[in-house]
Amino acid sequence: MPAADSSFSPGDKKDAVLVVDDERPLLEAYATALSAHFDVTTAISAREAEFILYKRTFKVIVSDHLMPGGNGMSFLVRAREEYPRTQRVLVTGFMKPEMLLRSVNEAALFRYLLKPVAIPELIKAVQDAAKVYDQTSAD
Repeated sequence: MPAADSSFSPGDKKDAVLVVDDERPLLEAYATALSAHFDVTTAISAREAEFILYKRTFKVIVSDHLMPGGNGMSFLVRAREEYPRTQRVLVTGFMKPEMLLRSVNEAALFRYLLKPVAIPELIKAVQDAAKVYDQTSAD
């Protein structure tokens, strides 16, 4: 019987994912959905996320764009500079074409997702990003 791609057995180690969003209901929804597949850590601001990054390695960072006290795009640009192998996913309620171009160039996003994000789409994006992390680690 073929194993499902998203199968998880208790002995397996889950990939670490950091989720950043200032809207607690969204943060909790994302974390709950992703926790079936990943070891999820959450942060309610870019600043809190930066402190967490100093303590632990993550395969994927999922960050909201607009947050008080620092936007997700700037945070992901800094994350790229310090942790280039970590894959980055930006979640935003709007995306102007020039911002999309900047995000691709400066933050080297793995993917961007428009709100409202469908949970299966979020899970698939993070799974795909974790696979890319693993591929770059093997090089």
